[in-house]
Amino acid sequence: MKTDIKTILEEVKEGKLSIDDALLLIKKEPFEDIGYAKIDLHRSIRQGMPEVIYGESKTSNQIIGIVSEMMKHDQDTILITRLAKEKAKDITAVINMTYYEEARIGIVGEMPKATGIGKIVVATGGTSDIPVAEEAALTAEVFKNEVVRLYDVGVAGLHRLLSHLDGIMSASVIIAIAGMEGALASVIGGLADCPVIAVPTSVGYGASFGGVSALLSMLNSCASGVSVVNIDNGFGAGYLASMINHMEAK
Repeated sequence: MKTDIKTILEEVKEGKLSIDDALLLIKKEPFEDIGYAKIDLHRSIRQGMPEVIYGESKTSNQIIGIVSEMMKHDQDTILITRLAKEKAKDITAVINMTYYEEARIGIVGEMPKATGIGKIVVATGGTSDIPVAEEAALTAEVFKNEVVRLYDVGVAGLHRLLSHLDGIMSASVIIAIAGMEGALASVIGGLADCPVIAVPTSVGYGASFGGVSALLSMLNSCASGVSVVNIDNGFGAGYLASMINHMEAK
C-alpha cells in the first residue's frame, strides 16, 4: 500500500513538492496529546491507514475532541466504531457525521475512491449477522476498497451461495461471517482461490456459547487459506481485508 510518506517522496521526485515542504510534513509531531487521548498522527505513515476511534466507553465530548483534532491535522475521512445511537446524536449536533446505526459506525468526511487491487466480498450466513458484516464492509470502504455484499447465503440453503460463484471466484479477499456452527467459512474456503477471513458472530442458541462454537469451528476449518478474527470483530476483518487488497510487491 502507498503510504503518505511514499506519496510525499513521489511528489518531490515529480517536482510537485519542494524538499523543504516535504521535510516539514515529515517532521510534524508524531502524536497530539489532548489530555485524555494521545492521537497518533503518524499512523498512516507507518501502516498506510490512519487511526480509528473506538467509540465504546468514550464520552460524546471525548469523541468530539478527538475528531476535531484529527480534522485540524487534515485527516479527510475519520472512522468511529462501536458508536451508540445516543452518542451519535450528540456528535452530529456539533460535527457533520454520517451514522450507520446497524453497524454502530460513524464516518466523518467523504467515502474515498476505491484503490484496491480487486473486490472484497463480505458474505453472511444469515440476516442476523448483518450488523457485524456492515461493520466489516464500511471499514473496508473507508480504507478505499470496493465491497460486494452477499447476505443470507448460509449453509442451511447452500444453493443461495452457489448462485454467486462468479463473485466468489473473482474476489480478491472474502470475509465470511457466521454464527451458529460457523460452517460458512469452510464452505467458502473450499470454493475460493483468495484469502478468506472468517468472523464468528455471537448469533445462535444457548450451546453456541455467545459465538465460541462458531469460533472453534472456524479455527478448525479443513479448508486451506482461512484465517479467523475474534467474535463479532467486523472491524478487524475489514481492516485486514483492506491490507491484503492493497498489497504491492516489495
